[in-house]
This record gives sequence, C-alpha cells and structure tokens, in this order.
Amino acid sequence: MAATQLDELRSRYPIRLATHVVPPPDRAAAPQAEALREWSRRDAARWAQYFGLAPPEPDRHAADRMLSCRGSSSALESGAALRRKLGHYLGGMFHFEGEWYWGLDRLHYLESRLAADLQRERTQRPLFLPPTLQFAPAARTAPAPTLDFFCSLRSPYTWLATPRVRALARHYGATLRLRFVLPMVMRGLPVPLAKRLYILKDTKREALRLGLPFGDVADPVGSPTERGLAVLHHAIQEGCGEEFLESFLRGVFAEGVDAGSRRGLERIGLRAGMTAAGLDDALADHSWRGVADGHREDLLAAGLWGVPSFRVNGLPALWGQDRLWMVEQDLRDASARRDA
Repeated sequence: MAATQLDELRSRYPIRLATHVVPPPDRAAAPQAEALREWSRRDAARWAQYFGLAPPEPDRHAADRMLSCRGSSSALESGAALRRKLGHYLGGMFHFEGEWYWGLDRLHYLESRLAADLQRERTQRPLFLPPTLQFAPAARTAPAPTLDFFCSLRSPYTWLATPRVRALARHYGATLRLRFVLPMVMRGLPVPLAKRLYILKDTKREALRLGLPFGDVADPVGSPTERGLAVLHHAIQEGCGEEFLESFLRGVFAEGVDAGSRRGLERIGLRAGMTAAGLDDALADHSWRGVADGHREDLLAAGLWGVPSFRVNGLPALWGQDRLWMVEQDLRDASARRDA
C-alpha cells in the first residue's frame, strides 16, 4: 500500500527516494505473526477504500520477484541492518531526517515536513489527509449497538483513544463496554526498545494533532497497573468506569502521577467519582485478574492481541487509536441497519 504512493511523492516533491527490502518484524516486535498478517489484509482493504486505491491482493511471490530485481537475499540483510541502525523494526516505513512515518496513515506528517522544508505553498490539496471523525447525525433506536473497547492502563495509544471513543459511543447511542487487559509486557510478551521509543514519539505527535496533553509520563508498569485495574474493575460496577479509565491514563501519561502511591491513586480515583473507602474495597478485591484474563481470551478470539482495539456488534475487530474512523463507520452502519 505504501509503495503505491512512491510515484505520487516523487511527482509532487523534488526528492530522492531510496528503497530497501527488509524482512518481516521479528517475534519480539510482532508476537502473533499470523494474526498480524490476517489483520493487515483486512486493514489494508479498508485503507484502499478510503484512498480510492485498488484493494491489495496477497501475492506469495512478490518478495521473491523483488529480491531478484535487487540482486540477492543479501539485500534483506543490508536492509535489516540499516533499519536496525536507524532504530525501527517494521516494513512499510518511511524515514526522513530522523523521523519515522508508518504506512499511508502517517504520510501526512511527512508531506507537511516536505512542504515546509522545500518552502512549498499549499496551493494543491495535500496528497495524504488523515481521516477525521464526522459525528454525523444518527437516529437512536433500540437496540443500541455494543462497542467493545479493549484497553490497557500502560498503553499511550489507549490514552489517545479514550476521550474520542467515549464521545463516539455517546453520539451514536452505543453501549461502551470496557474490556481491560494486562499490558503486553505483563503478559509475558516482550516489547523491544525500538518499538517503545517509536510508540512514545508517535504518540507525542498524534497527541499534538488531536489537542491532547502528553509527555509527563510516570510509567505504571507492574504494581501501579495492577492497583489501577483493581479500581477500574470496581469503578465499572459503580458506573464510573469510563471516568476512572480516562483519569488514570491522563494522570500517568500527561500529568506524571505515580499511580502506585496512595496519594496518586486517590487523586486519579477521586476526580473520577470514586471515594476513599471505595478505593480500599477495590484494592482488597483480586477478582479483576480473572476478568482481565477473560478479556484477553476474547481479544485473541477476535484475531487481535494488542490495544487499543474495538469491536462493534461482533463485526471484525479493529486495532489502533488511528482506526477510530473505521469504528465510526461501523457505528453508522449499525445505526443504519437499525433504522432500516
């Protein structure tokens, strides 16, 4: 999908594009390789529809043909070495002056830099515009659609998604179900340094674009997350789960709140509508672990493993805070079916 846009970039901007063949990400960066391939096919089809491109078709021999054009399999080794040196782990990536751009949905950042660096006036419509949420008028008839939101308290992307997924659910009259899971690293899935660094840098630029605070981070890995999930489990039962989730994520990713301390957790919980006594009751209850395990099994059964992920009325699951426009499409389709 990204390769289809190379000629467009060359025609618009006087740049030299160097291409490098790289192997798939290793198991540490992509622990569910087959699930990733399946999700990628579904995801690419929807992106093709958005950009008006021909849907990509699987081609088992494409890599072999590319290698034969480039000389030999040594191209893979040199490409992998360069990618590693520059600090990444995926394919479909563009690298320009120290910054990475993934696939089609980050090319608008690259285009903005090219236009600024080359002192180009925006007299033409940009080639790449990120999808935006529409919040279109929608009738609310029974039954309300169900929107499952698989979330983690250590995921910066979950922080970017939470205020908007709440707004979508309210607008389209959906029942929002918080399906919390343990972070990948606390589920025995390693997260390489290059991946962690890219996620933080990408989250920062996305937060700026979305108008959300981000950067004063107090990593809640370990006990802070476990304590937070215990409270989130009770908050959901008390009807303030959404508020606690957003308060926790804002605290640890934008305000530097130590969620592992009593003072920090109280600050997070009280502003979400919890009481000090309610926090104590929640922390004494360990039933959240079984609930989190059940959510994880449901996520895997949906063909995904990472968060934030979403599912409307049992439709194919969607992964990523930058896929909320797809969530909105599914919500609108669900509303249309109810009205029909």
